[in-house]
Amino acid sequence: MILADKIIKERKKNNWSQEELAEKMNVSRQAVSKWESAQATPDIEKILQLASLFGVTTDYLLKDDIETEEYTGEIPSTVKKISLDLANKFLEHRKKASILIAIATFMCIVSFLPLVFLSFASELSMWGLTETVAVAVGLAVLFVMVACAVAIFIYTGFKNDPYKFIDKDPFEFEYGVTGMVRERQKDFRSAYIALNIVGTCLCVISPLPLILAGLSERELLTVAMLCVTMVLIGIGSALFIIGGVREASFKKLLKEGEFSEKGKKKSALEEAVGTFYWVIITAIYLAWSFIFSAWHISWVIWPISAVLFSGVCKICQLIIEEKRK
Repeated sequence: MILADKIIKERKKNNWSQEELAEKMNVSRQAVSKWESAQATPDIEKILQLASLFGVTTDYLLKDDIETEEYTGEIPSTVKKISLDLANKFLEHRKKASILIAIATFMCIVSFLPLVFLSFASELSMWGLTETVAVAVGLAVLFVMVACAVAIFIYTGFKNDPYKFIDKDPFEFEYGVTGMVRERQKDFRSAYIALNIVGTCLCVISPLPLILAGLSERELLTVAMLCVTMVLIGIGSALFIIGGVREASFKKLLKEGEFSEKGKKKSALEEAVGTFYWVIITAIYLAWSFIFSAWHISWVIWPISAVLFSGVCKICQLIIEEKRK
């Protein structure tokens, strides 16, 4: 019996489809199909993985004259294995995703600026703009920018689908993967610190242009400096995201920090609270903006809400811990 037939036999014995076996082996269904039709042969790494997965010896798989299964005596492993190649692909994916998410976040933060600027321009009768046209164009730009940002978030979510098991299922590293991940994390450490320092500094100094503009009585300058302030906040936030997403990818693989068992419980709480919290904040923002036509000032809800969010999570955590006592 050749290797292809043995793979078919063991797969069917475990009631797995080609897709299920492919997922456990971290390969495509087409690769499994080629193995089973003898159009391709798994490399030695995949042979070892197949033997571990089926709980049989490599001799049984590789030697055509051995017809009867030779079991290793070990329980077949159902834990996913992360190879060097898969770990590298995941880290590269998250590196690209961090930039896309940062861009999308920046777009959300500055999306209201055209509305503010055009509304002010209409008040000064600049470019012959009427208030109606200014608000219409400003809102159109706002919704387009937010829509583009949402599209980016959805896209990165779909691209992350092949790696979702890292969050949900137990996994093991193949030889050398842990060392590689730790080495890449160490190499990124200086960049991570720099991104956080620059991002923090930009957010700290972001109110400065607005404060300086307040010394002048020129309203146009105040509006311009408001735009500069929000751009600085947007850039600072983007830097935090780039550093945070990449650092999280290392911790996710190594199961450290918020991705340890204890950390996951805390993250689950923050996610649940966050979903409810931001829905309420969004409703307040839209109600205030539409009912009172306060688009020029209602944006302050977002930075204030962001500052208060960590406090809300902490209070909820303390309440839950108190109830458990």
